[in-house]
Amino acid sequence: MRYDYLIVGAGLFGAIFAYEAKKQGKSVLVIDKREHIGGNIYSKEVEGIQVHQYGAHIFHTSNKEIWDYVNEFATFNRYTNSPVARYKDEVYNMPFNMNTFQKMWGVFTPQEAKEKIRQQIEEAGITEPKNLEEQAISLVGKDIYEKLVKGYTEKQWGKRATELPSFIIKRLPVRFVYDNNYFNDTYQGIPVGGYTQIVEKMLEGIEVRLNTDFLSQREELEACADKIVYTGMIDEYYNYCFGELEYRSLFFETEVLDMENYQGNAVVNYTEYEIPYTRIIEHKHFEFQCQNGTHNPKTVITREYPKVWNHGDEPYYPMNDEKNNAVYEKYLEKAKEEDRVIFGGRLGMYRYFDMHQVVEEALKCVRKELEIS
Repeated sequence: MRYDYLIVGAGLFGAIFAYEAKKQGKSVLVIDKREHIGGNIYSKEVEGIQVHQYGAHIFHTSNKEIWDYVNEFATFNRYTNSPVARYKDEVYNMPFNMNTFQKMWGVFTPQEAKEKIRQQIEEAGITEPKNLEEQAISLVGKDIYEKLVKGYTEKQWGKRATELPSFIIKRLPVRFVYDNNYFNDTYQGIPVGGYTQIVEKMLEGIEVRLNTDFLSQREELEACADKIVYTGMIDEYYNYCFGELEYRSLFFETEVLDMENYQGNAVVNYTEYEIPYTRIIEHKHFEFQCQNGTHNPKTVITREYPKVWNHGDEPYYPMNDEKNNAVYEKYLEKAKEEDRVIFGGRLGMYRYFDMHQVVEEALKCVRKELEIS
């Protein structure tokens, strides 16, 4: 059978394109090299708890159209992302807000907090930040930088802060209110029953082949469709002809614990460099299982470790520094010459997207392709 579209990748971008194309009467084949659909938003139930298999995913947007769109496929709860940061034996609220400043310095008013930050920035005397460390200190002062930014950032990027370019941290969230809501967006939540159901509903009635690697069956798969939507790594698609793009990867350690409540919060960041993981996720708190009267004697936690990306690893974060972006521009120019291949998603577009941005980009792409007004 010949299809109108072969979609490489059964994540959110590919699923939205497939769903919208099918609605327009197009024939679609979706493939994925993993054994499941959903890409990195895949979740599954463990001990009665929806576990985010590839790290914490909280949907947030201020775009009502995007919010209404995802709500067609699931009911979202009222989860508000309020992570905490642990530095040695101290715990601080994130993002940096009046609760953080009160714990850090014993101040109570926004004026006191602003003055403390101003003093530390002035003492640092940095006029032109030459690296990430100097940039961060020039924004929030030394105390916040050393306790809550330095170690976490160095673990995340795999380099010392003095070796990282200043533009990585153009700004840091500083709020002079007692509010622990991490996002400023109007709409926020997590789907009741997990994320996988969203992609399942989008792909209903569409042929899906899992454990199928496009690049190892390229000739056969390219011949089966008029057009290809490719959500894998753009440099790999072109056999690294302009060189390899860099990524950061992650690995996860998940365990079931015989206790009702391990850490009291869904996400706890560990900001010391000496602790190898960046955060621990306790999945039941995404569902309010310790607040709504649900008694579950077990809990599931995941430790998230950043790591150097090597071939065969999952690429999670594009390294969007000047060097890599220059290489990507060469691939982008080559991609513009294609008449039957569309690149999409975080890896196809070499850009870090949050979920709402993936939805927006996918809808924009499919509407343009199919001329949907």
